[in-house]
Amino acid sequence: MLNSPITAVSTITFVPLSKRLEWATTVPSHDFVTTHNSHDYSKNMADAEEISYEQRAAHVTVISKPLAGKKLTKKVYKLVKKAAKAKQIKRGVKEVVKSLRKGAKGLCVIAGDISPVDVISHLPVLCEESDVPYIFVPSKADLGAAGQTKRPTSCSLLVGDGLEGMEEVLKEVEAARPTY
Repeated sequence: MLNSPITAVSTITFVPLSKRLEWATTVPSHDFVTTHNSHDYSKNMADAEEISYEQRAAHVTVISKPLAGKKLTKKVYKLVKKAAKAKQIKRGVKEVVKSLRKGAKGLCVIAGDISPVDVISHLPVLCEESDVPYIFVPSKADLGAAGQTKRPTSCSLLVGDGLEGMEEVLKEVEAARPTY
């Protein structure tokens, strides 16, 4: 078609690379558009919070099991925020995999709206082999915001032992863990 490269901006809209910034400011936030080049990230996050849990949960991938419920999701985000303040968190696939292979223990939180799913598909298996509990949450943007970063985060590993509320969340995650 055109000589310009095509980039996926949302789940159903394709935009030429040269138009990405223009579209990112004109497309409404409820279309789940990720704006990596936006300088006003806090404004985009405020718009993103208007989206309900049910709408976010409808857009998760098929491997997102166990998916945290609405209350557990809030508890997990609060725990991620506490871990980020205490510097007891590993962010991103590369850091999480490295920590798991080194034997780190804790809670692995994985975003369910990652595309392509191949980026995170190996994490649940790696967590099960390492005997680390894991849970999926519906939004990478919310996970990144809870981890106090300006970027969406695909996964986080909470490695803190003394985090307040960790035991309660771990019990609920263990209850939601699939049995095969």
